Amino acid sequence: MAKVLKDPGVGYKSNSNAQRIIVDGKSNVRHINKPKSIDDLYTYLIEISWGLFLTYVLIGYIVMNIGFAFFYFFIGAADFFAPSGSFWLDFVNLFFFSAQTLTTVGYGAVAPSGVLAGFVSSFEALIGLTSFSFITGLMYGRFSKPKAKIKFSDHLIIRNFDDSRAMMFRVMNKRTNLMIEPELNAVINITEKGENGEFKRAFYQLQLERNKIMYLPTMWTLVHKMNEDSPLFKYTEDELQNLEAEIYILFKYHEEAFNQNLYQLHSYNFEQLKIGYQFGSSYAFDEEGFTIVDHDQLNYLEKI
Repeated sequence: MAKVLKDPGVGYKSNSNAQRIIVDGKSNVRHINKPKSIDDLYTYLIEISWGLFLTYVLIGYIVMNIGFAFFYFFIGAADFFAPSGSFWLDFVNLFFFSAQTLTTVGYGAVAPSGVLAGFVSSFEALIGLTSFSFITGLMYGRFSKPKAKIKFSDHLIIRNFDDSRAMMFRVMNKRTNLMIEPELNAVINITEKGENGEFKRAFYQLQLERNKIMYLPTMWTLVHKMNEDSPLFKYTEDELQNLEAEIYILFKYHEEAFNQNLYQLHSYNFEQLKIGYQFGSSYAFDEEGFTIVDHDQLNYLEKI
């Protein structure tokens, strides 16, 4: 008999159109009325994609230079150079002067001559120094932050195994270094409709044939035997195909490059389930005897 777990942190309640809680290894939960702090900004800028981060840097750089260029224009272009009489030409020249001041390049072609102009340009140089220091710190944090690079198979499979049925999925390292003492824990939640019409989640620890190994040089197939102790034992193949269930996975291993433990979340729902298939061979040998791991083989399935 499968043992029901206490709530592992995602709640018992559900409904007919409940979205997945974990998608692509990230939380799919929306927060409202959440108090914000300056610490959230650092976390946000560390976590976003490189494309979005560099876009923010570029937009901030342009906006700051436009703002200071307007400030210099209202002070008077005559405090910097001989005005041309054209708004756009003078403004563009002040924009480039602002860019040189913000980056502390200072080509020397344009220089402030008034007291107010000198004070504002000195203040802008200070802002430039602190801004680029902040950006440099963020870029170092983004580069140095260790990230797990674990790839999970696209599908779960159910097949006959050792005189019974078993559910399987695969994992592999997207890097070439060894994963030291990888360990995987899995919890399955099954959503069922009660007699009163409400949907409720039940959680079970998913017992794996082996959930920890010494190191992982190739691929690893995780096996859950669907015997009498499995929460899936009572379901037929048709019921499994339509079952409202999701598997939450926490993968942990020691990363030798960073000398610390790394973690990665993943989840499967039963729309990714394939019945009557098996995974293809996870590795082969070349003519010289070296073990060859083909990353494209991770999702290769063979019909039984």
